[in-house]
This record gives sequence, structure tokens and C-alpha cells, in this order.
Amino acid sequence: MAVYTQLSAEDLATLIARYDVGELVSAKGIAEGVSNSNWLIETSGSASNDKRFILTMYERRIDIAELPFFLGLLDHLSSHGAPVPRTIHDREGAASRELDGKAVALIEFLPGVSVDHPTPAQARNVGAVLAQMHQAAQDYPARRANDLGPATSAQVLTDCGEEALAAIDPALPASLGEAQRVAANWPQGLPRSIIHSDLFPDNVLMLGDKVSGLIDFYFACHDAMAYDLAVTHAAWSFADYGRSYRADIGEALVAGYETVRVLEEAEKSALPLLAQGAAMRFVSSRAQDWIETPADALVTRKDPMDFMRRFDFYKREGAQVFG
Repeated sequence: MAVYTQLSAEDLATLIARYDVGELVSAKGIAEGVSNSNWLIETSGSASNDKRFILTMYERRIDIAELPFFLGLLDHLSSHGAPVPRTIHDREGAASRELDGKAVALIEFLPGVSVDHPTPAQARNVGAVLAQMHQAAQDYPARRANDLGPATSAQVLTDCGEEALAAIDPALPASLGEAQRVAANWPQGLPRSIIHSDLFPDNVLMLGDKVSGLIDFYFACHDAMAYDLAVTHAAWSFADYGRSYRADIGEALVAGYETVRVLEEAEKSALPLLAQGAAMRFVSSRAQDWIETPADALVTRKDPMDFMRRFDFYKREGAQVFG
């Protein structure tokens, strides 16, 4: 989440008036993430007594024609009991509106906090909820291909260029050949569902050890469930900016997942390479964002070397980690 576009109080009040949620009381920009502009909205209250919402303006990486897929997925998962925020529809029943030429959506606010240093108990619950989400999404009728797969990672890094990558870190150009190797050997035929594909700790809300909300589904797609587990493993299982692997977290995450859905042998065998692909995805996107993010944007650029170190770990230790 982040704020790229500034909206006046008048613009926000006019927009909120389109929904049956009461009058706008306050709006606070959320300065995290790299893709959309987001605000925490407080209102005077709706018929259901909800008073807090998340307003998202879609800025980057999202094809607006695909917005019904994302918003419909939230409603589908929420209706199936998954801890996912539902979309707030406006008075005409629309899940999204347009403001200043950009699409916006109002989303249910869920209680909970994101954890910076997860415990094994929290990681175990995250794994279980991820598997539950995969099962709940099995009958979602819409489909969306993964447009951020390993081939895309390789192309993004190629487009960045060795010189620009080296300016970020002298070791980063090595990612070019590694990304191409991962793409060339990518596993095929693994069991699929709709996956989150971006389940970082800041996209999980927790109350104690329990998950109270999964948020930010705007990279969701139809792909291998084991890949989603690998993405989550890469996002949760490291400390000190990718320098230290937390085996207790990684093991708890996979064990929690398998309390709900047992991995097939082909999935287990594929996990080392899937984890390398997961890490490389964030190497490439962070490198691109580092190069392209405007200097005056209210967002903190993220170091791609954080995930290059994770990639190196999975390449070296992945077979043992997932064995």
C-alpha cells in the first residue's frame, strides 16, 4: 500500500457519499507498498455499523479491465468464510468507481495487526489459512493468468539492464542469468487454484496467533498452489534483510499448510525451484521499482538485494529446507 495521488478532503467526501456508509469523518494516507494509493477511511457509520474502510486507487501493475476479477474474488472468499475483506458496493451496486480517470474501490476494514517478527505459532496459522484460502478459491469461476511468472522476472531484469542493476548493487547483475535459468526449468503440471501470490507479513492481519485477515489480493491469479506456498515461505522465513533464515518459521509455515492440504510429492520436489522463482520475482519487481519510483512519491523503495540473498539461500539450501 502507498500514496501516489493526493486527493482533497472535498474529493474524498464526494466519493464516500456515493456509498451507504455515512459521512466522511477522516482519511489517512497509508505509506506502505509500491503499487496503489490507499487511505484509511473513517465515516459516521453505515446500517451495519461499519465505520472504518480502506479506500484504494489503482495506480500501477493492475489492468483495470481485470478489476472485477480481484474484487469478485474478495467477495467470493469472504462468502466462503475465509478471513478476507469484502468489497463495499456503492449505492448503484458497483464494486468500483472512477475518480480523476483512475479506478477506486472501498474495501471492508478488518481488525488485527501485521507482525514484523512472527512466531512459529503465527507462521503455522498463516500456513493453514493459506491452504484454506486455496480450497475456498477452487470453485471461483473466473480465471486470471500469472503475468509475474519466472519469464516475466527474467524479462524485467533484462529491461532494467546491467548498468542500472549494478548501480543498485554490484552483485545484482548476476540475477540476469539466474532468472533465465529458473524460467527455463520451471515446473509444470502442479495442482492449481486461485493463489494470493503476494502474502507478505504486511498483507496478513493477526490477533495474537490467529489470522484475522488476508488483504491486498491484487496480484492474485490462477497458478500452482505450491508456488503460493513458496512465495509465502520466502516472504516470512527470513530476518536481517534476507541474511538469516529462520528455520522455525519456515518449518511451521509448511507444517501448518499441510494440516489443511497435504502437498503432493511432485509439489514437494518442486519447492526448491519454486522458492527460487518466488525470490527472483521480488528481485525483479524491486529493481524495477527502485529505478522507476518518482523521488517525491510517498513510498519507501525496497532493496532488491534482500531477495537476492534469499534466492542464493534457496539455490544453495533449498533441497535440504524442503526435503
